[in-house]
Amino acid sequence: MTRRPLRASGWLSVLLLSACGSTATIDPLERQPKYKAFSPNPFFEDGRAMRTPPLGAVPRERIVQQPELTTGKDKNGEDLLTNPLPITPEVMKQGRKNFEIRCAVCHGLAGDGVSPVATQMSLRPPPAILRGPHLKAGHVFQVITYGYGVMPSYDYQLTVPERWAVIAYLTALQRSQNATLADAPPDVRAQLMKEAP
Repeated sequence: MTRRPLRASGWLSVLLLSACGSTATIDPLERQPKYKAFSPNPFFEDGRAMRTPPLGAVPRERIVQQPELTTGKDKNGEDLLTNPLPITPEVMKQGRKNFEIRCAVCHGLAGDGVSPVATQMSLRPPPAILRGPHLKAGHVFQVITYGYGVMPSYDYQLTVPERWAVIAYLTALQRSQNATLADAPPDVRAQLMKEAP
């Protein structure tokens, strides 16, 4: 007795059946049943999956007595012009660290938009942060918090003080790129004059 070769549809059936695995071998962490936002949920009387937070629940970032810290806007709703945090060496060090870890990947270490990631982004490369007009601190805070264009939000990766520290470092970085000799302190200026050719 001779065997007949399988037709194309037979091979396709075999291929599809071999791709189906047993659900008993799937790691339970790979398949987690959950309700998505606005989906129905028969467990609750109102049939909604989304629940109102319990009374007294504290949001991750609530507007405090100084709303400018968490919103980047003043009491009139205008973007803050300057950083509301006191600028210390520790704040600058923290800002530099977070900038180099999270921001420089796209915007470059000097904030000039030159980075390995930027060269691969043909649709819309990241902008040079230091070029152009001086950005308001409040606007930069909102971009870091909510994202902008293809840039994602860093709300969950950076706390409010860490975001303001990054802005402090950005401000110093921008100022350093356009600094003149007159901007240097007198002792540094004297040293630079000695070193000049």
